[in-house]
Amino acid sequence: MGRLRAYDENAVLDKAMHAFRRKGYQAVSIRDLEAATGLKAGSLYNSFGDKAGVFNAAFAHYNRTVLQHRLSHHAPAEASLQGLRELFLSLLKEPNDESYGCLITNSAVELGSEDGPHTGVGEGMRILAAAFAERLDAARRAGFLRGTSDPREGALKLLALYQGILVLVRAGCDKAGLERLILNEFDNLEISHDT
Repeated sequence: MGRLRAYDENAVLDKAMHAFRRKGYQAVSIRDLEAATGLKAGSLYNSFGDKAGVFNAAFAHYNRTVLQHRLSHHAPAEASLQGLRELFLSLLKEPNDESYGCLITNSAVELGSEDGPHTGVGEGMRILAAAFAERLDAARRAGFLRGTSDPREGALKLLALYQGILVLVRAGCDKAGLERLILNEFDNLEISHDT
């Protein structure tokens, strides 16, 4: 019978996820992970195999908890374009005024290769693109989306904007200007039904 884990795996993955988000995969050492999680290297290796295993588990945790929570909180299916607008505006307000960025975006930049993205990056991008396409399709069917473009094409454009905003926030760009950009994009997407 295997030994039971004497720690809260979700809490450990949450702390590891933030360590990778702040410093990037390459810069995080096992000592950094020990300090962040409170676990010794032996426990980390025993549970996750190696640093890459911790990263993979932390990334899956990020997509499952942080990304899915952001979508359900800001842009639930019934919120349509207004929900997407709120989701994009929320990118400008990181908790505690941090500017560490998104694990998906940061890792895509750091770990991008000819072999394709890290599995966590690919999964995060698929989650976002599917949610964007679904919300755009719902807005089109409800008569709120301008034009007749394919929601999947619109979703790809929004995905590029979403990732670009995260990079620009991380680079310290003017948030007021980014807010105007977001509002303008959604004003151009939406047909106003005000009378």
